[in-house]
Amino acid sequence: MSSIRIESVALDEPVVRELIGELDAEMHDMYPEEGAVHDRLDAAEVAPGHGVLLVAIEDGTDVPLGCGAVRLREPGLGEIKRMYVRPQARGRGIGRALLGALEAEAAALFADRVVLETGARQVEAVELYRRAGYAEIERFGEYADSPLSLCMGRELG
Repeated sequence: MSSIRIESVALDEPVVRELIGELDAEMHDMYPEEGAVHDRLDAAEVAPGHGVLLVAIEDGTDVPLGCGAVRLREPGLGEIKRMYVRPQARGRGIGRALLGALEAEAAALFADRVVLETGARQVEAVELYRRAGYAEIERFGEYADSPLSLCMGRELG
């Protein structure tokens, strides 16, 4: 993996809008079915004390390579949201670095368990999560009635 730094940023920063726009376009191409994409994330959910949004930036070039967020669903339970690594940066360990940083942020918010939703067609993402210790769980919340959603979780610590 090339040297990267991971920074906390506001949801309305231009770099975040750019990355999230790429993520949304990729997801809508992969999941054209009505209601298959769950792309909501509010600024309040990643405000201090409630969550955080992180961006991975390549050292030396300052090119943003990916992003991800964690929000508290309830006390003790964090949810990973909007994980994305640009296609040209995939396979370099950036997703794993972002995931680890998000888990650390969840722990700092006193979460002892983390859950996430990914799509059944995102084979590489599912494999990343499995390698990181995530196991499939029952679909929850807004994903409960989404047949293309795959929910996963793991204990922290």
